Amino acid sequence: MSERIDFYTSAPAGMKALAAVSGYVAQSGLPHDITELAFLRISEINGCAYCIDMHTKALNKSGLPWDKIVLTKVWREAGGWFSSREQAALAWAESLTLISQTHAPDEVFAQVQAEFSDKEITDLTIAIGLMNAYNRLAIGLRKLPASAPRR
Repeated sequence: MSERIDFYTSAPAGMKALAAVSGYVAQSGLPHDITELAFLRISEINGCAYCIDMHTKALNKSGLPWDKIVLTKVWREAGGWFSSREQAALAWAESLTLISQTHAPDEVFAQVQAEFSDKEITDLTIAIGLMNAYNRLAIGLRKLPASAPRR
């Protein structure tokens, strides 16, 4: 597989706009590990190798235990690895990523509302939308993981 288009060079203003949203999320006050876990889980659902590679490395660099990173895909069955706050964020991320199937059910919203303020929920929702946009760019335009061997 080869990259179709380098979206960073073909649409620099658009990528700058997405980077601005990313900057907002980074300074929003949401814990870095929670957003990175959500980004990883969203990327797993969407099958984005580029983003899985990036967010796995970011979580590893932040000091998150490797076992926890690997278990993100199966967080519900991972025992005590994930806090109730992380579980709520992951449930919300899954629900919104799979919105055509889930329709953001009230029980998932109640779970996230029990753990996060209204601002945090809004910021988390922005982050989820952003990662889904990045996944669609990377998958659709075949962005290869940085670590992928080039052929």
